[in-house]
Amino acid sequence: MAVPLYTLQLKQKILSGRVTIGKYDGSHSCITAATTGDKVMVHSPHLRDRELSMLNVNQVVSAISAGKLNPNEEKDMLVIGTQSTLLAYHVENNTDLFYKEVTDGANVVVIGKLGSINTPLAIVGGNCSIQGFDWQGNDPFWTVTGDNVRSLSLLDIDHDEQNELIVGSDDFDLRIFKEDALVNEISETEAITSLVALKDNKFAYSLANGTVGVYDKLNRVWRVKSKNAPVCLSSYDIDGDGVPELITGWSNGKVDARNSRTGEVVFHDVLGHGVAGLVTGDYTMSGKSQLIACSVQGEIRGYDSTSVPRDTIQHGEVMRELFSKKQALLSELKNYSSDPSGTGIPANTRLLTEISVSSGSKIYSGGHVVVSLSTNNLTVIRSATVFAEGIFEGETFVVHPRIDQVTRHLEIPLVPPKDTPLDIHIRAFVGSNAMKNQFHVFEVTRQLPRFSMYNLANPVSKVIPDSFVTFRLNEKPLRLDAWQSQNFLVNSNTEERGGEGPSSAEWRISLTSLRDGSMLQLKYESGTMTIATPHMGIAADIIQSLAQFFNLNTIQSFAEFPSIFLSLRDQLNKVEELQQNAAKMSANVADTANIVRGLIVQAEDSRLLQYMKDLRECYSHLQQVNNDLIRNYSLRSANHKELLQTLRNINAIVQHASRLRVGKAKNDVASLCRSAIATKNINLLIKTIKTGEA
Repeated sequence: MAVPLYTLQLKQKILSGRVTIGKYDGSHSCITAATTGDKVMVHSPHLRDRELSMLNVNQVVSAISAGKLNPNEEKDMLVIGTQSTLLAYHVENNTDLFYKEVTDGANVVVIGKLGSINTPLAIVGGNCSIQGFDWQGNDPFWTVTGDNVRSLSLLDIDHDEQNELIVGSDDFDLRIFKEDALVNEISETEAITSLVALKDNKFAYSLANGTVGVYDKLNRVWRVKSKNAPVCLSSYDIDGDGVPELITGWSNGKVDARNSRTGEVVFHDVLGHGVAGLVTGDYTMSGKSQLIACSVQGEIRGYDSTSVPRDTIQHGEVMRELFSKKQALLSELKNYSSDPSGTGIPANTRLLTEISVSSGSKIYSGGHVVVSLSTNNLTVIRSATVFAEGIFEGETFVVHPRIDQVTRHLEIPLVPPKDTPLDIHIRAFVGSNAMKNQFHVFEVTRQLPRFSMYNLANPVSKVIPDSFVTFRLNEKPLRLDAWQSQNFLVNSNTEERGGEGPSSAEWRISLTSLRDGSMLQLKYESGTMTIATPHMGIAADIIQSLAQFFNLNTIQSFAEFPSIFLSLRDQLNKVEELQQNAAKMSANVADTANIVRGLIVQAEDSRLLQYMKDLRECYSHLQQVNNDLIRNYSLRSANHKELLQTLRNINAIVQHASRLRVGKAKNDVASLCRSAIATKNINLLIKTIKTGEA
């Protein structure tokens, strides 16, 4: 257990995840947190006579952040977000910098510089949208993302001396934006609740299912999972080795620090209540920052490198490893002693695995991937446990057949929801017969290729889609076979080769999606690759996979997706219609508000003059107007949700269109599409998606 430097009791209940720290006078750190009663608490330890001050927000605070927003001042500004507004507040001067309505809400706020934008921004993540406001309230940055934004972080991930924006959302995806251009996506297994930048281009994340992990650029270094929920993340060098550790605050009150390279725990402490937030700052005015943990009941504890005993750093992991080995050996010894009659199996017993695809079977009616397990002798497989990300709820699936169905064979159906490579870890329980109580555990790890949910198309039902994308590719068919073998489960030898030209210069394969039965054809002829599919996203995934496999830096393509282009026209027209509806309803609300004000004044006059009949009429009219306001609000809310969904659909098409290209062409398409949308030029937008040029 760690020894805190200090402990304070603020006697204020703090809302979980809504804690920050700022130097509002330019020199002294002040913890700031959202509290119950729609208030924000500012704790200033250097002001002995008035340490605690409260700001009335009069709305539930959903996000809070402090930082240098005004480039002309060294003082930090406080930014407070609610579900409908954003307030930038100058704490020292007790003045508002700006007050903005944010229709998509403010779920999370981060302050800093983004890309080539010169001034610092308060970047706000809301319902499917991200906005960036400067200190004057202008919004030079705006983009749309796939789902409700839960977490944001700024990090120079590609060493270009400009920050990228890392976005975590409810659709389980991590997205990396270079300004408003989406440059990378990483799929996770749950909603991303917290993000924090670490040293050397690393960043840490936490998920709603209790997972905490670290990425080095786009590669996951490690992850751990707990039954408790991680509330917040921070970065601080707690052991004094010069490398900041990942600090995690948990819902059960635990605070731990892990080595960012290995995930090894080097520090932990337990607060009396759940952790509300973690910040770093010089709270003792000693000239050195401390790690500060705040609980939901207002307890504050500060730590630095002296809080960690030296022997804990040196011997803690060794002791844990030895204790773990001891427990495993004791458990094994107990198993052997409890059943000495014979649980042995032949020494040469091996577990064989085979992965294939199926369009339907007795164990699962829909299309799926089949993992077949078998033994090489008469031993039986009693059950198997499969661990995989993003396929099963809880990431674990157990196959446990009835006792009369136990054989040396066992089939496991898998249905990957996305086209991403997956590692599957299997534990099979093998014994001499099914009636035994103890079994030998065989462990095996296999990888599902990226496009595992595709089967060879039936020649009878082969219909080539009218939607396709083409691009130049200078590769040999044998190399394409190698790519196919690495990324699909189907056997290329069963697919016809050749065509009009010599077989050595042509390559093609026709596939069927096991998810929806749609056709996918890949054809390479005369240096041109054609990908025919009704789904632009699948074509984009294949192009990105080809570029990665063949190390291609640039791909410019021509895309033809008639149904998507028709849908895009309809959706853009729908956006214009919804925006007009929103403007009309806002005007109606303003007119109704004026009527309400007039009725209230009239009712008060009637009350003072004792005109009870007129007073009743005013209140009756006021009730009718109030009901109209409620109905209008419901209509506005539904209109706004529909507008958001439509914008999300358009944004998804633009993202897929940009991923049909590689390199500079990819970024150019995203930029040109956004410009065309801004000017409401539908024809230019479709031309850009088709050709990649304006």
